[in-house]
Amino acid sequence: MTPIEFETSPSPQHSVIWLHGLGADGNDFVPVAEALSLPDMRFIFPHAPMRPVTLNGGYVMRAWYDIYTLDLSSGEDREGIMASSDRIAKLIAREGERGIPAHHVFLAGFSQGGAVALFSGLSHAERLAGIIALSTYLPLAETIKAHPANSKTPIFMAHGRDDEIIPFSAGIASKERLLNLGHELAWHDYEMGHSVCQQEIADISAWISGAISKIRETAAP
Repeated sequence: MTPIEFETSPSPQHSVIWLHGLGADGNDFVPVAEALSLPDMRFIFPHAPMRPVTLNGGYVMRAWYDIYTLDLSSGEDREGIMASSDRIAKLIAREGERGIPAHHVFLAGFSQGGAVALFSGLSHAERLAGIIALSTYLPLAETIKAHPANSKTPIFMAHGRDDEIIPFSAGIASKERLLNLGHELAWHDYEMGHSVCQQEIADISAWISGAISKIRETAAP
């Protein structure tokens, strides 16, 4: 299924590949991206494949990977995570073919999509502009190794303190794991559940703008 796209200028200089959560589709975060009010951007919203999800009794829905149980220590779908990561790598390569290099591409995601954004961004073989992980956790946390190209890529993480789907404690544990691995990480938490709030949108917009400014400073002669 073709990703949804929109551009905020005729000649975008950066791209954001935004991954939806379990059971949603690419339409889910279009309004949030529009509310960021960022110039010179191309937003890309791919759709996860349809697959049975063990946690939901094998019900077929859009999912980036299978979820066996809410207890992540009981096992994770490494094969599914890797397959989705490969799909994201192809989207990044496609942006390069369209004139936007990898170091101008942000990966963003919510919930399960945020987990894939983290894994894909850290393991990608080319430097990326940044990773935005919302209401999520770091998958395969005990074995993940960042590619040297993205060992210093900035990360924005945010979580609701009353998240009823992915516990706040899971977000905190992932934050600590990433910090212990030496990653540059901006953490935000909000008085909300498994959702997005207006302050979070403002914080994402400011963070992306700051990351772009640093890219421009680095490229300046």
